Amino acid sequence: MKRRHLLGCSLALALVPGFAARAQDSKQAFTPQQLDQLLAPIALYPDALLAQTLMAATYPLEVVQAARWSKDNPNLKGDAAVAAVKDKDWDVSVKSLVAFPQTLSMMNEQLDWTQKVGDAMIGQQKDVADAVQRLRARAQAAGNLKSTPQQTVTTQSSGGQNAIVIQPTNPEVVYVPYYNPTWAYGQWPYPAYPPAYYPPPPNYGAALLSGMMFGLGVAATASMFGGWHWGWNGSNWGGSYSTVNVNRAVNISGNNFNANRYAEGRWNFDAAHRDGVPYRTQAERQQYNQVRPDAAQREQFRGQLEGRGGAGAGVNRPNVERPNAGAERPQVMRGGEGGRPSAFDGVERGGQVNRDYNRGNQSWGDRNFDRGSYQRGGGGFERGGGSFSRGGGGGFERGGGGFRR
Repeated sequence: MKRRHLLGCSLALALVPGFAARAQDSKQAFTPQQLDQLLAPIALYPDALLAQTLMAATYPLEVVQAARWSKDNPNLKGDAAVAAVKDKDWDVSVKSLVAFPQTLSMMNEQLDWTQKVGDAMIGQQKDVADAVQRLRARAQAAGNLKSTPQQTVTTQSSGGQNAIVIQPTNPEVVYVPYYNPTWAYGQWPYPAYPPAYYPPPPNYGAALLSGMMFGLGVAATASMFGGWHWGWNGSNWGGSYSTVNVNRAVNISGNNFNANRYAEGRWNFDAAHRDGVPYRTQAERQQYNQVRPDAAQREQFRGQLEGRGGAGAGVNRPNVERPNAGAERPQVMRGGEGGRPSAFDGVERGGQVNRDYNRGNQSWGDRNFDRGSYQRGGGGFERGGGSFSRGGGGGFERGGGGFRR
C-alpha cells in the first residue's frame, strides 16, 4: 500500500509539471458557474451511470489503469467485463466503468477534467447535485431532455420541488448519451464559462451540432450499483447525495469491498484509492493525512528519473498511434479566456499526462509494487501493453450510428 502510494504521488507530482502546484494553490470552492461548466458533458447521463462516473473521478489514477485494461480487452463487454476485473484492487466505481469503455476512455483522455470533477465530488457533493438538477432543468426547458426508447425522464418530488430523474427505459440495458452541451442546454447563461464538448467515438459518426445520440446498449444490470437521493433543502438541491446499493457493490468487488464505509447506503469517499493524487484544498490534505513532498524532494526525484542509468536517453520510444491524427479535433472551449478564472484551466492535458507517464515508465525500469500498481504483465500499470494512445484501440464499442432525435 505504502509503495503504491509513493508511486502515485511520484507520478502526480514529479512527472506532471505544475499539476501539483495547481492543486495546492486551489483554495476556493468551485462556483456554480464552474460546476455547471464541468458537469455539462455528463449531467444528462442516467442517474446510476452519472453517480458511478462521479465516484470514479475521485480516483483518477485507477481510472487510467482501468482505461488501459479496457483497451487491452476490447472483446469483453458489459457485465462480463466487470466480472473479469472483480479481483482488481480498484474502487468498485472504477471497476463498474469497464462496462462502459467509451466513458472510461473519455475520462482517461481528459484527465484534468476528471480530476476537477473528482475534486468537486470530494469537497462539494451537495453543490454537484445542485448543478446536475440545474442543468437538467435547463435542458428540459429547452425541449432537449425527454423520454426516448433508450432512457426515461421522470420527476421526483422533494420538499415541494421536482427533481429530474433519468433511468434506462429497459432496466436490463444502459445507453450512454452523447450531446453537444451548447445545444442541449439552450442559451448558455455564462459566456465566461462555456461548457466543453467531448464528441462521440469516431466510429459513431460526425461530431454533433444538435440532437442526442446514444451508443450501443450495454447489458450491465449487475454493474449498476450507484444512485441518487434527491433532497431539496429549502433553497436548492443541497440536501442530495449519491447512494450505493451495497449488495450489488459486493457482487462487483467481492472481498475488496468494505460495506461498512457506506452507512445507510450513502456514498463515502475512500482516500485509500486516491494513490497520492493531490487534493484541491489544504483542509482536504489535512483531513486525509496527505503528506506532500517539498520542492527539494520533487527536484531530487526528477533528477533520479533523468539520471537513472541513462534510461530513456538514446532509446527509440515506441510509436504512439493516434487515429485520425491529421483530422481537425473539436475545440474544447475554456472559460479562462479574457483573464476570467475557469474550472477548465489546463484541460486537454490528458495526453501530456500519458506521455509523461510513459517517460517515467521507462526510467523506473522493472519494479514491483504492492497491490499490482506497476508490474510487468500484471494488473494496474502494465509494461507489456505499450504506450498509451489517444482514442481508438478498443476503448470504444464499435457499432452503428446509434440513435438521433
